[in-house]
Amino acid sequence: MTELMLIVVGAALVNNFVLVQFLGVCPAMSAARRIEGAVGIGLATGLTLTIASGASYAVDRLVLQRFDVQQLRLVSFVVVVGLAVQATDLLIRRFSPLLHRVLGIYIPLVAGNCAVLGVALLNSGASRSLVAALFYGAGASLGFALALALLAGIRERLEHADVPSPFRGASIVFVTAGILSLAFLGFAGFARL
Repeated sequence: MTELMLIVVGAALVNNFVLVQFLGVCPAMSAARRIEGAVGIGLATGLTLTIASGASYAVDRLVLQRFDVQQLRLVSFVVVVGLAVQATDLLIRRFSPLLHRVLGIYIPLVAGNCAVLGVALLNSGASRSLVAALFYGAGASLGFALALALLAGIRERLEHADVPSPFRGASIVFVTAGILSLAFLGFAGFARL
């Protein structure tokens, strides 16, 4: 159990997909303008990441390795991510119509998020077990949501701050993301994956 918690903490903080590995930066810079939007896309991505982690593990072990066609990983994981996005949409629509109204607009954005594909490829490369792959996906989604919420909160505060004119707009967002990346590098050595 301790190893699984280290996997979650390592994926969320030490190897944060947005701030350390620079995967999923597009939603972080574009979709995270408000806290509500960041939470919505964080939840949608979290569900999809977890489903895609388990499905990509199954495809890798049961199909690609069994028939010795590992060279098809990228193509098959793109298909798995697409199916995971559709499964997330169907699950949310079926079991929680209210949540679908809130998260429904963010589900298509997750399909283009490279962090989802990155988790599948990193799980496959690390040869994790199914449970460890699911925990890695959950940790990555927690880290993704944390980074989105931090960036959105800072962006909301920056709208009311007196920022010098050369740094207004995207410039200050990138400077802020760089400072957050340096802060997250402080977690290096805390938990190794």
